[in-house]
Amino acid sequence: MARKSKAATAASESSVEKDAAAASASAPGGESAAGKAAGLGDLWNAMLSLQIPPTALSDLQSNYIKQATDIWNSALHLGSLQAPAPKPLADRRFADEAWQANPAASFMAQLYLLNAKTLQQMADQVQGEEKTRQRIRFAVQQFVDAASPSNFLALNPEAQKLALQTQGESIAKGMQQLWADVQRGHVSQTDESAFEVGRNVASTPGDIVFENDFFQLIEYKPLTDKVHERPFLLIPPCINKFYILDLQPENSLIRYAVAQGHRVFVVSWRNPDASCAAWTWDDYIEQAAIKAITVTQEIAGTKTINTLGFCVGGTILATALAVLAARGQQPAASVTLLTSLIDFSANGILDIFVDEALVQMREKSIGPDAPKGPGLLKGQELATTFSFLRPNDLVWNYVVGNYLKGEAPPAFDLLYWNGDATNMAGPMYCWYLRHTYLQNELRIPGRLTVCGESIDLGRIESPVYIYGSREDHIVPWDAAYRSTQIFKGDKRFVLGASGHIAGVINPPAKNKRSHWIAPSAALPATAEQWQATAVEHPGSWWTDWSNWLATHAGAQVPAPKTPGNRKYKAIEAAPGRYVKQKA
Repeated sequence: MARKSKAATAASESSVEKDAAAASASAPGGESAAGKAAGLGDLWNAMLSLQIPPTALSDLQSNYIKQATDIWNSALHLGSLQAPAPKPLADRRFADEAWQANPAASFMAQLYLLNAKTLQQMADQVQGEEKTRQRIRFAVQQFVDAASPSNFLALNPEAQKLALQTQGESIAKGMQQLWADVQRGHVSQTDESAFEVGRNVASTPGDIVFENDFFQLIEYKPLTDKVHERPFLLIPPCINKFYILDLQPENSLIRYAVAQGHRVFVVSWRNPDASCAAWTWDDYIEQAAIKAITVTQEIAGTKTINTLGFCVGGTILATALAVLAARGQQPAASVTLLTSLIDFSANGILDIFVDEALVQMREKSIGPDAPKGPGLLKGQELATTFSFLRPNDLVWNYVVGNYLKGEAPPAFDLLYWNGDATNMAGPMYCWYLRHTYLQNELRIPGRLTVCGESIDLGRIESPVYIYGSREDHIVPWDAAYRSTQIFKGDKRFVLGASGHIAGVINPPAKNKRSHWIAPSAALPATAEQWQATAVEHPGSWWTDWSNWLATHAGAQVPAPKTPGNRKYKAIEAAPGRYVKQKA
């Protein structure tokens, strides 16, 4: 169970993680070859300027020698009668008693932890350009985690003991699971055979009432006799499948909204294949987000609708509403943004990957002007990248469990969703990366032209509910808070506990975690100022959001008997074909 809960938490905070990675955009036209080379030259110069102060290096060496000597002396006396029993190591990788029972393994684990700590301290002492320093720290962490003796059968006494107890069966099962993962192309994090989309995940009843090349629109079957007159449209991230919002009935945000009396519509994105490689950011805005808004209005027969965007879905929704505002339209009665980035000033760990050189590399390989034409960013590449943001929890944990111990990973719905990868169209991905993560232009009025319109998010008149997760390392909560300074209408900010996914998917019935709300409606300039007065409330933030949403949803009317309308008839049962397409 420990293996499941640790990995599940990490996955929940790193899966829609894929969101932030979708940061790679196309360079402005007409840039010179010299300008393109400048990014690589700057990186090289930054590397050359790095150094560790001599005094700091000397202190690190002295401390290392002292601690290594202590570990060596303890190991020499371990077998004597007077020697105290070794203390269990705090690191969970070495928590099993087999590590303490084997003097050589205990010594090796202690020395490894000392080496790891010293390398990390050296990385922290490096002086130079800040982004380069962050990259060095990240690279050192990757090396340290990969080099753990727990990751190797010859050095792992826990796995060796299990092999002896099972007469080699654990090793045989591990090899079988390794071969199966080689054929799958990824390390298994859960029993993938235990789930089927539409059967035991994404199972809330509904119908597809519209589809085009970009998405299917799901309308969910009402669970109440009456519904609010304004429908509710959810736009999930296009780099994940929508059913993170509908895993199981007990933790489904979609089902919860339906049960609260909302007429719920959800965008189910198509998983792009080679025929979609030329799709642009403008295509996603015009042909998907704006089209979904229009169809929802037409089906419900209302001028305005409630809207929600999750992760990059929030960025897409905000962009679409800005385009419509430029056209004189205000279709949103309310906007909910869940762990979404609008102001990309500082975005946590993902910032270390994004610079001019990276963006140009993506533009030249899969962007609209790539020599071989636009391409796809493969879903498995994104999934692997984000797993290595949390390597101990999302990679090495499974290498040890699956292969060294021969333990089949447990069935867990969130991890199944996390492994259900999606591709991204290269031009769209490149635009997003350049104009948001690299150049942070979405927040600047009139800086960007999208779908032929000069956009200004300040022209969106809707009230906005903004949610951030306190331990989110993909959309740091203070980054989510910065959206409060961009929108001009009424705003409410709520901070939830936990991470990117676990903080969002927190149903009230489980009575888990907490959320924070400031007693005043005022939203000061900085997140720190807001936090200074925020009050902690036990349990889920969903109830606060539901009460807020109801005030913008209109009167209660009889629930529709059939999905869609005369123009938009049911095409197939939810969750539809698109969500079942594999990357």
